[in-house]
Amino acid sequence: MAVIVALGAFLMTLAGGWTAQRVTDRRHLVLGLAGGLMLGVVGLDLLPEAMHAAGAEVFGVPLALLLFVGGFLVAHCVERVLAVRQASHGGRNGDAHTHGDGHGHGEAHTHGDGHGHAPGGADGEHGGRVPQVGLTAAAAMVGHSLADGVALGAAFQVGGGMGVAVALAVITHDFADGFNTYTLTRLYGNARRKALLMLFADAVAPVVGAASTLLFTLPEEPLGAYLGFFGGVLLYLAAAEILPEAHHKHPALSTLMCTVGGVAGIWLVVGLAD
Repeated sequence: MAVIVALGAFLMTLAGGWTAQRVTDRRHLVLGLAGGLMLGVVGLDLLPEAMHAAGAEVFGVPLALLLFVGGFLVAHCVERVLAVRQASHGGRNGDAHTHGDGHGHGEAHTHGDGHGHAPGGADGEHGGRVPQVGLTAAAAMVGHSLADGVALGAAFQVGGGMGVAVALAVITHDFADGFNTYTLTRLYGNARRKALLMLFADAVAPVVGAASTLLFTLPEEPLGAYLGFFGGVLLYLAAAEILPEAHHKHPALSTLMCTVGGVAGIWLVVGLAD
């Protein structure tokens, strides 16, 4: 069952990448809704189930909550490492292409026609971004989608209700993953062919992850601990990546309403399931 649901995640990831190529002024609504759905699943269903499955306490704090915070911090650290690497690449490019005059002014090469050209035309077009950084970020998205598939398979081992909840989170999240994987790869100046290859790898990853759980069965407590960690990662992606991006250029009421509607929709699903 998990593998069949993972095929839905495969299709949603491809749909996200396709949307990234087509959507212009409606992207903020899609990301706002995805962020709301993810917040609802994490806070209203995934985290309570993880705490129930992993009930042991460490210094008075439930293990699932500790790992929830750990998942959030790990996602944050990975994002910061990528940001530092991007900044260091950008700084080296700036040093290589700028000739200082003692006052911090860059000197462009000027030809006889009076038109100034920045050195390294491709870098100028993409703001000095390094293509490898985009590929690294996209590869991290692929690794995360693989973990999504493992979480999906593990949730179906607990029971159908948990599997459905995590399936909704994974499928919703993988739409945003596909969207962001394609966008990140192209944003840093990579060719469209490379962006499509990374998108396909991101789409296949949850299927591979879910299939891997057919080879083993996780005990309930480690499973709850893993799902707690997974919830922390999802919360970080929703709160620190998807929602800020949704409101960055379009701080509209409609975007906020999509987010609130996503959370309310999950609340309704949880209530009906009980």
